[in-house]
Amino acid sequence: MITTLHIKNIGIIEDLSIDFQQGLNVLTGETGAGKTLIIDSLQMVSGGRFSKEMIRKGEKHAFVELCLYEPENESAIEGNIIVSREIYANGRNMCKINGRMVTVTELKSFMKQFIEIHGQNDNQDLLDSRLHLNYLDGFIGDKIVDKKLEYKILYQKYCEVKKELESNFGDEKERQRKLDLLQYQLKEIEEAKLKAGEDEELEEKRKIIVNSEKIVGNLQEADQLISENGIDSISMAIRSLEKIEMIDNKYEKVASNLKSIYYELQELSRDVNEYKNDVYFDEEEREYVEERLNLIYSLKRKYGNTIEEILRYNEEIKKEIEHIENLEEYNCKLRKDLKKIEAQMDNLASTMNSVRKEMANVLSENINKELEDLEMKNAKINVKVEYVENEYFKTGKNTVKFYITTNKGEDEKELIKIASGGEMSRTMLAIKKVLADVDNVPAIIFDEIDTGISGKAANSVAKKLKSIAKKHQVMCISHLPNIAAVADYNYFISKETVLDRTKTKIKLLEEKEVIEEIARISSGEINEISMKYATELRNKKAS
Repeated sequence: MITTLHIKNIGIIEDLSIDFQQGLNVLTGETGAGKTLIIDSLQMVSGGRFSKEMIRKGEKHAFVELCLYEPENESAIEGNIIVSREIYANGRNMCKINGRMVTVTELKSFMKQFIEIHGQNDNQDLLDSRLHLNYLDGFIGDKIVDKKLEYKILYQKYCEVKKELESNFGDEKERQRKLDLLQYQLKEIEEAKLKAGEDEELEEKRKIIVNSEKIVGNLQEADQLISENGIDSISMAIRSLEKIEMIDNKYEKVASNLKSIYYELQELSRDVNEYKNDVYFDEEEREYVEERLNLIYSLKRKYGNTIEEILRYNEEIKKEIEHIENLEEYNCKLRKDLKKIEAQMDNLASTMNSVRKEMANVLSENINKELEDLEMKNAKINVKVEYVENEYFKTGKNTVKFYITTNKGEDEKELIKIASGGEMSRTMLAIKKVLADVDNVPAIIFDEIDTGISGKAANSVAKKLKSIAKKHQVMCISHLPNIAAVADYNYFISKETVLDRTKTKIKLLEEKEVIEEIARISSGEINEISMKYATELRNKKAS
């Protein structure tokens, strides 16, 4: 239930806090005092649309905060919950649930559990055709519970088997498509006959081919310099030292070292000469290297960054092909299991369909009786149950939608397309009255509930609101004394001007003040006659 609503800087509301109670809370007051702004604020904090033009003149932001109380139950949410939404003139928007920032979508989804607002511009669950099946099943109750549970267990198995078939390529076309792809990949890799490290060797070879002219030229020059200058000069130096090596040992040692250098230089010269002769590639070899490298690069782009990775992927492909080819027998068993499950689901869905169609007629009749009480004698609700042949849903094979005709001679249309705010509110009230026992939303707000009604219809609206308030917290803005008289709590909305600025005030009325307010809205003034009438209305509520 809603315990406290705090509003700041919305329209003429400067700073307002309201403590609501369990039961029927009725808000009355002066025209233009801000009653509708309170509903707008509740819509805003429930994730509804909000225009920045609604921010109080001269202020930079508007703020709405709501305290909800959820008693201990099976829900994961219990205790006090603080929800807030702040909107700035520059378009910035901040929503929080218990201090944690959330998106507007998350806020809206969360608040659907706690509040339904029935009026001209709301988007309550009763207008959401996706939830109409839940309302019908709730109304049906025990007659369908066991079948739904049976079906739910089968549906879970159905989903598991379908998922396994999909992961096992249970679909023949998908399986063949995957096999064709894998076999193509396997053939492409194996035909390449890759070897680990081959790409590095080819890169080295390509580097030499590209620079072959430069390499040959410099090797030629080096060979010439070593042969003509180096070896000949050292040979002459050795002969000179041999002439004096007998004179002193140190000359002999130098000559010996120089001979070692001479032999090493000869070896180097032979190596350079061999390198020079090796640097020769014909055009055919050059093309082979380029084509081979291009093939390897192409395979790397598809199957791995290195040859080792490509070869590992090749082994994985072989295993996957073997796995898929051996799955057909197992998939055949799964498909048989799926057919059995589908047959069982069809039987249950057919039974539920019969029950739903029968009870949809009862629900339609019950709602239409309520509409007649509300002086909507020409309005007819039709709860339509459709059976979908080739699809399975979580709850069977049915779709359910609420349709309505508001005037004789008109075609019926979906509930959401009701044009009049008053018609919408009274239609929602009639549905809520019938579904009150099965609807779990704690707080229900009715706006424009009394538009265009009086007399008998007003009494009927009051009775239905009172009835719904036995199981839900109900809030209602009203101009009717009949509704104000049955309220458990009455709030008076007024406005005052302070320093040339108008602002909204609210007061929870005591019993004497309640009688006076009923008298005021019944005749426009408080006098002996209106007070007597108000007292009588209030006494009827007590009885």
